[in-house]
Amino acid sequence: MKHLISKEGFEKFKAEWEHLKYVERPEMINQVQAAAAEGDRSENAAYTYGRMRVREIDRRLRELDRILDGAQIIENKVPEDGSIRFGATIKLLDKKTKRQKTYSIVGEKEIDPLQGRISMKSPIGEALMGKKKGDVVQVDAPRGKITYEILEVTY
Repeated sequence: MKHLISKEGFEKFKAEWEHLKYVERPEMINQVQAAAAEGDRSENAAYTYGRMRVREIDRRLRELDRILDGAQIIENKVPEDGSIRFGATIKLLDKKTKRQKTYSIVGEKEIDPLQGRISMKSPIGEALMGKKKGDVVQVDAPRGKITYEILEVTY
């Protein structure tokens, strides 16, 4: 199944895959082999930890394989009408608190709300899609409706 991802997100996941596959996993395999050579494995914490870490790395590699194999890379092209699309970074003004917030619309595998990276399927993302600078949008949030003014849209 294909999923949308930014070029930057794809490159980030690819770099993580390469680091795990070619650096971290071989290092852990060497540590496990060295710990196994010490003898009794039943009470060998380094051996037990190393095997557990290799399993975690392998699990993450399989997850990254699924992400990378199913990725549909979307290039950030500025729409002629200036509307908000996938890849946009939007500066908003909360009309009630007068605080500014900045969000980037990214693929679901890339979301990081603490960094302002949201999915276009999130409540804020859905409210913003297709809108333009100067528009006012309302978002249904857990704490109630929030009204934002769109201050800036960049790609």
